Amino acid sequence: MPFYVPGKLLGRDGAVPPSEMILLGAFGIGFRGMIVLNAFLANPDVRFISICDARRSSREAVKRRVDELYGTTDTTMFRDQFEFYDAHPEMDAVLIATGDRWHSMASIVAAKAGVDIFVEKPISLSMQETRAVEVAANRYGRILQVGTQRRNIENFVTAVRIAQEGKLGKLTELHAHTLYPRTVHDWLPAQPEPPRDEIDWDLWLGPVPWRPYNERYHSVPNGWHGFYDLHGGGILEWGPHTVDLCQWANQADETAPIEYWATYNANGDKTSRVEARYANGVKLVMRDSGWLGLGICPIRFEGEEGWIETGDSGFTEVSSDALRKELRFSVANHPVDDHVREFLDCVKSRRQPSCNATVSAMTHMACHCAKIVYDLSPDRKSASDRDVVLQYDPVKEEFVGSDPNTDAANRQRSRAMRSPWRV
Repeated sequence: MPFYVPGKLLGRDGAVPPSEMILLGAFGIGFRGMIVLNAFLANPDVRFISICDARRSSREAVKRRVDELYGTTDTTMFRDQFEFYDAHPEMDAVLIATGDRWHSMASIVAAKAGVDIFVEKPISLSMQETRAVEVAANRYGRILQVGTQRRNIENFVTAVRIAQEGKLGKLTELHAHTLYPRTVHDWLPAQPEPPRDEIDWDLWLGPVPWRPYNERYHSVPNGWHGFYDLHGGGILEWGPHTVDLCQWANQADETAPIEYWATYNANGDKTSRVEARYANGVKLVMRDSGWLGLGICPIRFEGEEGWIETGDSGFTEVSSDALRKELRFSVANHPVDDHVREFLDCVKSRRQPSCNATVSAMTHMACHCAKIVYDLSPDRKSASDRDVVLQYDPVKEEFVGSDPNTDAANRQRSRAMRSPWRV
C-alpha cells in the first residue's frame, strides 16, 4: 500500500515540519523572563518543553502558561539544571533569565550540555566570569545571544549607522545611560527557610557566597538588587545595553576603553557618573541624569559636526535638519521580538548573532572596569586628593600603569565562588 505522510510533517498548510522546530527550555523565569519567553512562544518554529527553577511558584507559572498555549500537560518541571538537561537531550536552546548571580555559570553549564543559549544581561558578575562564558560558548560551538536587544531595534540601529557613516563628523563623546553604581555588602535579617520544594535556597543562591534566607530577595521584584554578592550595580544593570551601543558606534566591538575615572561635583562628593577614554581619543560617558526624556536606556553620540540622542520611546533628537532626514524609521517597535528572532535564525544557520559571546564580552569588560574604578574612588575628595585613574589593557585584560589602586583593581577582576561552582 502507498505510504501516507501527513501534510503537517512536510510543512504544508502553514505547519512547521518537525525538522525545523526548535525545542526550547528555560532556566529561572520571573517577570522579565516571562516577557522574553512570550516573545519566543510567538514564533511558530519554537516548541517549549521544560522549565527549571529553584522556586516552585515560578516552575508552575511557566508550566500553566505553556500548557494552556499548547492545550497539553506535557511541559516538564525541574529544580536542578543537571537533571533538566539530562532529561531532555533533544533540547536545542535554553532561555536563561535568572538573577545576575547565575548568568555566567548557567551559560557555561548549558554550553557543556550542547545547548544554544539566550541569556539575559549582564552575563557576569566579574571580568573572569565574562571571559569564561565566551570561552565556553566558543569551545563547545554554541550560539549565544545576550538579551541586549537594542542592536535589533530600529532607532538605535539608525543612530549607530549615522555615527559610523561619519554624518556627525569625527566622534568626540559617546554617552550611555547607566543607573546608580553603588552596591552594598549587607545581609537582610535571617528568616526560617521554607521547604526545599517551595524554594531550594542553596540552588537559588548558586555560586555566590552563602547568606541566610530572607523572602524579600526573591518575592519582591528585583529584591536582590543592590547587594554586591547578587548584583553588579547600575553600570552592569544598564551598561550592557547602552555601553554596548557606544562600543558599536565607535567600531570598538573587539576592544574597550583604556582609561577610567569617577567624577566629583563642586563640593568634592562623588557623583554616579563614570567616564572613560578609548585609544582613539573618543570619550565614553556613563551617567544617569541629564537626558532629553526619550525613554529609558537613552544613548547620545556627539561628533565635531553634530549629535544624535535616542531612547526606548523610539523618538530621536538630532542637531540639524540634515540629520533629521536620516531618520527613516517608524517609532513603533517591539523591543524583544526581532532580537529573539535573530537568535532563532542563528540556531538554524549557525551564524553568530549580533550580541554574541565575543562582542558582549568586551562590552561587559568596559562595564566592569567602570564599576571597579567607581568602587575604588573615595566618596569624598578634598582639593589635595588626586583622582583615581585606572589604565586598562584590553588585550592582556588587566589594569596597568602607576595609579596606587592598580593592584587592588586587578584583584577585583574575579570573585570567590561557592563550592562546587568554579570557572
